[in-house]
Amino acid sequence: MPGKTPSGPAKTTGPALLAGGNPQIAKAFGDAPVQAYIAAMPSWKSEVGLRLDTLITRAIPGVRKAVKWNSPLYGVEGQGWFLGIHCGAKYVKVAFFRGMSLHPVPPGASRSKDTRYFHIHEGEQIDEAQFAAWVEQASRLPGERI
Repeated sequence: MPGKTPSGPAKTTGPALLAGGNPQIAKAFGDAPVQAYIAAMPSWKSEVGLRLDTLITRAIPGVRKAVKWNSPLYGVEGQGWFLGIHCGAKYVKVAFFRGMSLHPVPPGASRSKDTRYFHIHEGEQIDEAQFAAWVEQASRLPGERI
């Protein structure tokens, strides 16, 4: 019969997961969409996302947050975005948009001449002091206007 729905238990769903388990979150500004992204990160990645968000927020009080292109972005008002997070299949990728200007330079190369990546794999410990130093340095550089 047209319009009839199948019977059975209601299925609760969160955001769709894209390639590599990256959550599909609508473009929006503020902490709420970033927290929704973190909550939707699969498995161990959600804990990493929460830790990164905590470290970034602690290092840069009042940091600007948004989700664009299914990735949380962090920036400074009037300066653009300095960092983005993305779920890969086997790691969480942190993109420092002006990473070549950081000391030391984050280890992951990029096709972009300025961007450097920092990958976090399951079970790896984050050098929190080094990460915070990168965040602080990155926040003082001109950001991306994306």
